[in-house]
Amino acid sequence: MNMDTQDSRMTGVLLHPTCLYTPYGIGDFGPAAYGFVRSLARSGVKLWQILPLGPTGYGNSPYAERSTFAGNELLISPEMLVREGWLSPFDLDRKPAFPAGKVDYQAVINWKIPLLKRAAKEFLTTDSVQEGFNTFCEENSYWLDDYALFMVLYGQYKDARWNSHWEKQVSHHDPIALAHIAEEHSEEIEVWKALQYFFERQWLSLKHFANDAGVSIIGDVPIFVAGDSADTWSNLGLFQIDGNGSYSRVSGVPPDCFCATGQLWGNPVYDWDKMKKDGYAWWMKRLKRLASRNDYIRIDHFRGFESYWSIPAGNPTAEHGVWVKGPGQEFFDMVKKQFPNLKIIAEDLGFMTPAVDKLRDDNGFPGMRIGIFGFNRAQDGTFDAKDTNLPHNYPYQAVVYPGTHDNEPINGWFSHRSEEDKRLVTDYLDCKQENVPWSLIRCMIASHARYAIFQMQDILNLGDEARMNTPSTCGDQNWSWQLKKEDDIEPSMQKLKKLITLYGR
Repeated sequence: MNMDTQDSRMTGVLLHPTCLYTPYGIGDFGPAAYGFVRSLARSGVKLWQILPLGPTGYGNSPYAERSTFAGNELLISPEMLVREGWLSPFDLDRKPAFPAGKVDYQAVINWKIPLLKRAAKEFLTTDSVQEGFNTFCEENSYWLDDYALFMVLYGQYKDARWNSHWEKQVSHHDPIALAHIAEEHSEEIEVWKALQYFFERQWLSLKHFANDAGVSIIGDVPIFVAGDSADTWSNLGLFQIDGNGSYSRVSGVPPDCFCATGQLWGNPVYDWDKMKKDGYAWWMKRLKRLASRNDYIRIDHFRGFESYWSIPAGNPTAEHGVWVKGPGQEFFDMVKKQFPNLKIIAEDLGFMTPAVDKLRDDNGFPGMRIGIFGFNRAQDGTFDAKDTNLPHNYPYQAVVYPGTHDNEPINGWFSHRSEEDKRLVTDYLDCKQENVPWSLIRCMIASHARYAIFQMQDILNLGDEARMNTPSTCGDQNWSWQLKKEDDIEPSMQKLKKLITLYGR
């Protein structure tokens, strides 16, 4: 699980595929994605970081997937389906008018899912393509069968909350009841499988194109899965449940200086003791699937493998949780045994302990540093020049960002600082206020850190209007930012190239 063996420093760009401009309301794996990869390669950027690729649920968050194994059908390119003959150009001409610079998920779903299903039905009538499809279904049956059936049931019940809104036999995964439903809806199940086949082929084609151009993909895996997902519905025994089959404990983080009641994520927590008995088989399948899609894997909330905040189900806040030990080194020993070449990045932000640091370092995982955090003053108002989030303190074994998808773009962050703090930032960067974003980018590229990754919003010098996500909120602004048709990223990418060349990344 070592990172790259060569002694090199690399630059990356963080941009989720949904943010790419297309005429179809949402970014996808079509021509715009290939154009983006070409721009990365021309600029000397070696890493493309994305968010989780699974089908999103309530709130459209990539971190609340309907399945950790499946792909988000909305990322399938209709243009690619036209090229393959499963749709006609006329199908795309009838698209509605989508808003500029923002993904309207419901409008996209209303237009795109029926269109994709029509393509899938056309595909399923063609005998010449069945061999590849059948092989895909056989190799992925361990998750695909349940996911396709889950999506059929989700449509029937108009609600994904299977543990509270589905009939008992169905919610408890009764094999006789499910066999009857599967037989009755066999054609629709095949359609959902075909959509996953489309996703798989398009994404792997794009990934291979990126790799051939010298660009590696950094994927993302949330430690927990959603309670209203196919993962929990089909693997209930892997989670902590009560006698009625409901979740007994849920996840979150404790109260801190940012939130007096903590963060109640609500994801069910694993029964790690039960998982241990079969060698963490479900997790190994999950990582194998992710490794086939990505070159690196960023583990979100890495500290949860050492210990996690466990909250009694039904609590309105995260205040009354307790720290519970996770699987720790034993888990990663199993990972190393099965995936010796897997490249892992540890998202080690938030409340850390020496034990978490040790787990990260013992496994050789680089941790993360956030540039804008380095300018936070202590409670007594003092500035800590030794803060490890400041560029001059970065260790080599680190992945550094000005901010992530959960933070404001640099411009937005800087605009909200006090005048005293603004002076601190400009003094540190030795620049005028209007030059802060690119001065911070320059400083981070020049640093010793092995991996320096920048949001596209920061490269384009955008502000709060382009923020990707505000944690602990569920508004329609989250996860919806998208490039506009008129946005030309090339000048900014060439500016980035000059810095990459200047500082030998």
